[in-house]
Amino acid sequence: MPNFDHRETVELLKQKLSICAYSGSEDNASDFLEQYLRSKGIAAFRVGNNVCAYAKHNKKGQKTVLINSHIDTVKASESYSFDPFKPFEKDGKLYGLGSNDAGGALVSFIQTFINLYEVELPYNLLLILSSEEENSGSKGLGLALEQVDSIDMALIGEPTLMKVAIGERGLLVVDGMAHGEVGHAARNEGDNAIFHAIEDILYIQNFEFDKVSPLMGKVNKNVTVIQGGWQHNVIPDRCSFVVDIRPNEYYTNQEIVEILQRGVKSELKARSLKNECSFTPSNHTLIQCVQALGMETYISPTTSDWMRLSCPAIKIGPGNSERSHSADEFIYVQEIADGIAGYTNILMKLTTRSYA
Repeated sequence: MPNFDHRETVELLKQKLSICAYSGSEDNASDFLEQYLRSKGIAAFRVGNNVCAYAKHNKKGQKTVLINSHIDTVKASESYSFDPFKPFEKDGKLYGLGSNDAGGALVSFIQTFINLYEVELPYNLLLILSSEEENSGSKGLGLALEQVDSIDMALIGEPTLMKVAIGERGLLVVDGMAHGEVGHAARNEGDNAIFHAIEDILYIQNFEFDKVSPLMGKVNKNVTVIQGGWQHNVIPDRCSFVVDIRPNEYYTNQEIVEILQRGVKSELKARSLKNECSFTPSNHTLIQCVQALGMETYISPTTSDWMRLSCPAIKIGPGNSERSHSADEFIYVQEIADGIAGYTNILMKLTTRSYA
């Protein structure tokens, strides 16, 4: 295995964290990372704010393995007790916005790519540092994939405590709108849309989908927002609500919306139908590889850029998903070292005849 100095990688992460990289505004962070790769002799190139690079010895006819994590962050919470763009170390932790999600995975992939850049692998290695992951934007990984060669398998970098997600649930956000008729509350006129919404919300919450996955479990759904009315003495003619749904692999998002719509009077409209479940079969080379390395596997309850891919993949990275999007975000410095080692082990194991 190539040697590595994780301290240099930690310093890289500190510099990256000092640059604001909110989704859709990654320009400066992307510039910095592109120039960093170029300073290492790597011919990085841009697709929008996505930073891409191929390893040196790529060959025609070989399969392509993608390693990917995202540059962008969510907006900083007002609850931060320090400046989120002034990273610092304390008690073995590196603090800063995006340190855990997904800065640790990002820089660990960068260092791994540098380590393996001149290694002759039996597959082509492609690095994409993508934008607009947090806001599911149109100029993120999906845009980058349109400008590179087709890929055959991928490692997606997200905080998983270096456990291997072999699948992840989809995400379906549905806006519901109940309709009624405006009236005067004092005269008990009109048709109260709030009551219709409540009836439909209870139906949705109590409804159970028949197909339960042995891996992902049942389809999970929760009503997370409700809004109706605008004045105490007016019967409202509209009441809106939002349903957060986490599908399993047995239903498409379109099927879920259609099934729920048949049972309610409210109008249901999906914000997007693209965020489907992802799952890599147990007989795929990636799964065989991580199992041979004795790595723990699981199904992730959260989504990622994996949903943009049409090829088999796994999701793995340093850090803990429970720290993501929280105030005073941090990652353990040792987790970054473990991330580099873990990524390198997987990619080097893929060089053996059994897993190529």
